[in-house]
Amino acid sequence: MKATKPSPKLLIIDDEAPIRTSLREILEYENFLVSEAEDGAEGVKLASKFAFDVIFCDIKMPKMDGLEVLEILVEKGVQSRIIMISGHGTVETAVQAIKQGAFDFIQKPLDLNRILLTVRHALDQGHLEKETERLSRQVHSERSTAIVGESNEIRGIVEMICTVAPSDARVLITGANGTGKELVARQLHELSERHDQPFIEVNCAAIPSELIESELFGHEKGAFTSAVKQRKGKFEQAEGGTLFLDEVGDMSPSAQAKVLRALQESRISRVGGEKEIEVNVRVVAATNKNLRDEIDSGNFREDLFHRLAVIPVHVPSLNERRSDIPLLTEHFLKIICDQHGKVQMDVTSGAMEALQSADWTGNIRELRNVIERLVILTPKGEAINEDVVRRFGGLTVSKQ
Repeated sequence: MKATKPSPKLLIIDDEAPIRTSLREILEYENFLVSEAEDGAEGVKLASKFAFDVIFCDIKMPKMDGLEVLEILVEKGVQSRIIMISGHGTVETAVQAIKQGAFDFIQKPLDLNRILLTVRHALDQGHLEKETERLSRQVHSERSTAIVGESNEIRGIVEMICTVAPSDARVLITGANGTGKELVARQLHELSERHDQPFIEVNCAAIPSELIESELFGHEKGAFTSAVKQRKGKFEQAEGGTLFLDEVGDMSPSAQAKVLRALQESRISRVGGEKEIEVNVRVVAATNKNLRDEIDSGNFREDLFHRLAVIPVHVPSLNERRSDIPLLTEHFLKIICDQHGKVQMDVTSGAMEALQSADWTGNIRELRNVIERLVILTPKGEAINEDVVRRFGGLTVSKQ
């Protein structure tokens, strides 16, 4: 017997009883489950306690107006689509509401067709985002977090992960670009007791130095010119879970000092704020730099290094683990053939020897790109052979 799809849950926040009644009748006729709140405070309480798909919120209300309700719900991370309604609205008000995070804005008197169309759009977007998130989690769990290999180096890393993951010890992962440092970090998270909480990644090298502190610690409204509303940083977003600081060696000195304090005291302060916020996160860091050299050069704090490197894990280059290339090739072939809608392809022994004798300066990332190129350029129905690898691989033979 096919399961019945649950009816969407909607909340109406409006101080005018006739408006609430009219909206309820319209929505219940369409088989929505409707709840009501007669003021902003009650609306915030209900929206924080129960998961509503869509919330209608009047802008002009006594005590707490709709924009204030919207700001609180966004700050609390409420996932509902919020539709603002008003009989006194202006273009400026509508723009402000959308900027603050509202899904849409509807003028009173309420139009039946506009209401239902907006609700449908809100529900469709919600379903799409949930499905995207589900598929993303599926891809990560099935493929992205797999550490592939049977070499002694990889066996040692997997052993270390299994030993360290259940603890909250900080881990510093070192290795060249493309070696799979992020996979190690994700495995540490997936095998920890924090696995059902967020895994938040920050690429410290990709964020301008003037923005890194705001990214990590968040900011208060008005902290700087573009800070139009309060924003949580990555430390708060990772609450209860794992914060992965990738390329930590590129972090600015001022950000290093703040991260050190956060690790020492488990407290942070948002940029432009004075309030101290307790945080409960496990920090895993990674770098392609030699941090001891960076310390000697005055670019990295030694005290922060010792805080991060409780458990050091070094990920070897692909050239140091050539025996894993056949397994990695098979792994990437399955993924890439599926993505391109191709039948699983074979690799001849000559082609595999060519791959194993290449100089992999780009490591696993380069290997994956080469395999994708070979899958695309190999004639349909044929195996990837040595000639294809030599012609299209773009590889140089290792001098080792």
